[in-house]
Amino acid sequence: MAQVLEFKLPDLGEGLTEAEIVRWLVNVGDVVAIDQPVVEVETAKAMVEVPCPYGGVVTARFGEEGTELPVGAPLLTVAVGGTASSGTAVSGAAGASVASGASAGDAESSEYSGNVLVGYGTAGPAARRRRVRHESTAVAGGGGRTEAKAAAPAPARAPAPVPAPVDGPVPVISPLVRKLARDKGLDLREVRGSGPAGLILRADVESALAAAETAAARPAPVPAAAVPAVVAEGGERVPLRGVRGAVADKLSRSRTEIPDATCWVDADATELMGARAAMNAAGGPKISLLALLARICTHALARYPELNSTVDTAAREIVRLPSVHLGFAAQTPRGLVVPVVRDAGTRTAESLTEEFARLTESARQGTLTPGDLTGGTFTLNNYGVFGVDGSTPIINHPEAAMLGVGRIIPKPWVHEGELAVRKVVQLSLTFDHRVCDGGTAGGFLRYVADCVEHPAVLLRTL
Repeated sequence: MAQVLEFKLPDLGEGLTEAEIVRWLVNVGDVVAIDQPVVEVETAKAMVEVPCPYGGVVTARFGEEGTELPVGAPLLTVAVGGTASSGTAVSGAAGASVASGASAGDAESSEYSGNVLVGYGTAGPAARRRRVRHESTAVAGGGGRTEAKAAAPAPARAPAPVPAPVDGPVPVISPLVRKLARDKGLDLREVRGSGPAGLILRADVESALAAAETAAARPAPVPAAAVPAVVAEGGERVPLRGVRGAVADKLSRSRTEIPDATCWVDADATELMGARAAMNAAGGPKISLLALLARICTHALARYPELNSTVDTAAREIVRLPSVHLGFAAQTPRGLVVPVVRDAGTRTAESLTEEFARLTESARQGTLTPGDLTGGTFTLNNYGVFGVDGSTPIINHPEAAMLGVGRIIPKPWVHEGELAVRKVVQLSLTFDHRVCDGGTAGGFLRYVADCVEHPAVLLRTL
């Protein structure tokens, strides 16, 4: 007889607590192999294909595309054993018990891989030590187990509820959601959840808090007749979730916590552009301009390590970091992302060019992993690709600084005492004023500008 096992949304790592279902890759009744991707989800960090650790027949899916689920919520059930692994229809599974996805040790070893999501924080052995019991509130009839039939799609149901707090049952799973509401003094019983079966998500709490702030700030109610129809309808609402929501949270935190300042300078990039052209004309892999700017940045950070740091606000300490993990801003159809080049200070121009190209393509395809998007210590922002000269970007929290590069265009410039047309770029540095003062920031930016104007300066430090 087949056993119906439940596969839950695994821990995706990097502190992520939820994910949105973007696209189902299997249907009810499909035969799946061990470690076959079954669903594509979007987290605040990246798009991820989630593989199922079981081989068998899909008997149920939980959550429609566009639904946001917390880690640990059911994704699907799979009938394994019997004829399931051979790809034929499962019979007699109506009385099979639905086991937790973590209790895969009950299944035959050939039907469970143990690799729920390799590299994303879930391992088979640790998962086998616990089971998930479905409370009687989840299924009418009150049993401690949920029955599923393999012959027909099972209706979507809510994730298993957790013990309610002493102040009454509240449909919320994530402890971060509870903490956010508690810190803001929000009664979760007054929040209407938008998740499965009314589950309260972080977005619901944030919307309730925003609505409360708006109501408090409103001076007086406006008669309905005086409100234009287009305003009364509320306009188009775009949820701040996924990558855009994560960016919004990070930028808001940066503006709240970091006392930033910006300095800038115009630089003659004619010689740098000439040096790049000479490198590429010599043969071998082409060197990108971004790679040369990255080399300049890493050498500048070696001279001014204060800017390759972060601030531990709880301990009131500046933490200077030993390695440069260089982030670079990349615009994608899903929003702004900042992939990170590890150990950028030890890489050659060719290695940097290759890594920038790889990460940029992954960003465009939406295949960056959470590890590709975290751990940066300094960011290089080439906003010149948008045709603008300058900007005052927001620091990528928890970093301490960001170098911005505008477009490189011909401009009138005094060169060797005479007016000439030169290729000029505006460079700007936004920095956390807690880690250094203007003298350090100005020294860093001046060194970068000198290397741009006279690439030979960089040779003295190699």
